[in-house]
Amino acid sequence: MTSSPDTAETTPPERGFFGQPRALANLFGVEMWERFSFYGMQGILLIYLYFSVAKGGLGMPEAIAGGIVGAYGGSVYLSTILGAWLADRLLGSERVLFFSAMVIVAGHAALALLPGFVGVGVGLVLIALGSGGLKANATSVVGTLYSEEDTRRDAGFSLFYLGINLGSFFGPVLTGLLQSTVGFHWGFGLAAVGMTAGLIQYSFGRRNLPAAASAVPNPLPARRYPLVIGIAVVAIALIVVLTLAGVIRPENLANIVIVGALVATLAYFTIILSSRHVDATERSRVWAFVPLFITSVAFWSLYQQQFTVLTVYSDKRLDRMILGWEMPLVWVQSINPVFIIVLSGVFAALWTRLGKRQPTTPMKFALGTMIMGGAFLLFLPFANGGEGSTPLLAIVGILLVFTVAELLLSPIGLSAATKLAPSHFKAQMVALFFLSISLGTAISGWLVQFYDPQNEVPYFSILGAIAVVVGLGLALSAKPVLKLMKGVS
Repeated sequence: MTSSPDTAETTPPERGFFGQPRALANLFGVEMWERFSFYGMQGILLIYLYFSVAKGGLGMPEAIAGGIVGAYGGSVYLSTILGAWLADRLLGSERVLFFSAMVIVAGHAALALLPGFVGVGVGLVLIALGSGGLKANATSVVGTLYSEEDTRRDAGFSLFYLGINLGSFFGPVLTGLLQSTVGFHWGFGLAAVGMTAGLIQYSFGRRNLPAAASAVPNPLPARRYPLVIGIAVVAIALIVVLTLAGVIRPENLANIVIVGALVATLAYFTIILSSRHVDATERSRVWAFVPLFITSVAFWSLYQQQFTVLTVYSDKRLDRMILGWEMPLVWVQSINPVFIIVLSGVFAALWTRLGKRQPTTPMKFALGTMIMGGAFLLFLPFANGGEGSTPLLAIVGILLVFTVAELLLSPIGLSAATKLAPSHFKAQMVALFFLSISLGTAISGWLVQFYDPQNEVPYFSILGAIAVVVGLGLALSAKPVLKLMKGVS
């Protein structure tokens, strides 16, 4: 006996994973393992580059090493544009996610198995491309698990976000432990094993995803395939030639990514603002996003120094001794995910409770950036000290301030991008927010050259003050920005 359409519509939704669709467990797992491998590898990457050969590193100057890490981080967010395009025009989000996971595994394997700079070059390129593709599409695939009327959507994304932060916490803890006891390549190898586990687990659960996850929203006409392939071949060849010719070098990678992100940003804003599909109200809202974008860049250029300057600072200044045991250097990067797990629910409840009385989007951006600047100023009492002169508790407190600033801007920025987006450019506006992270991350690597462990006061005071001024500027212009937002708050 077959069910009638009415009967099918009243079938209770599947609740196989904490009351959520069973497929969410699969996506939760692959994202958790991807973040485990991503942050686990990134946690030891900088010190691998600048530690001496005697300590198992490559012995690079700290400024160049920091620039490479910043350029790599910026490239990940630049790659989200390519990942989104492949999903929208060629393969669909689910396939891009799957293939991206395979590319990430190959990248981590290269870092673990290939020696020296060859492993770094091959590994970071593959991981940046793969992480960008996965990051661009994982959220989209999660969204296909729910109908527009499904009240479980927000709770499902909250569970998904928990997986991200669990991976972010355990990755540096375990890779850092291996690096400090048996060596860097064992740490890189663990990241590769973790991502492989995520890929295997995901491959078994792919068939349970809805058809919408594999849909191609705007298929590329077959007649344009040769043009796209030609552009890709030329781009790869150009990069290879410029690298062999010495134009692209480790010391200028951050500059190149900064220029690339700026060009992409200007192109996106120009395309959206000049489109005939955008009406006057939507165009005004896009203009309102410009000061938010600039403020976001200022924020991320400081926040992402957790993986550059803060690592060097922790190596040279931080007292990591706990009851006679020295905490691995990389564990400092697991402090922030703990605070995010604890405080993200607190902030969500706070905004819900305040309702219409909560600060507007421009004010949240302004507060987040000013608090981020304040976090840098908190380094000043400990600046220019000797080895082990900064108490571990001080860094924990400063990273708590980092987290508060992040929760005032990062999730709010994604929300603002979707609210201010013209109807024909929903994905592109989210890509613009990711571009602000890309630009800020690359700048964070570029700034390492100005950090002097022997004279830290100018560095922390100037950057902290700039962030405070940028945030204050947005706060003072909040009303004009709100006016441009045309009813969005």
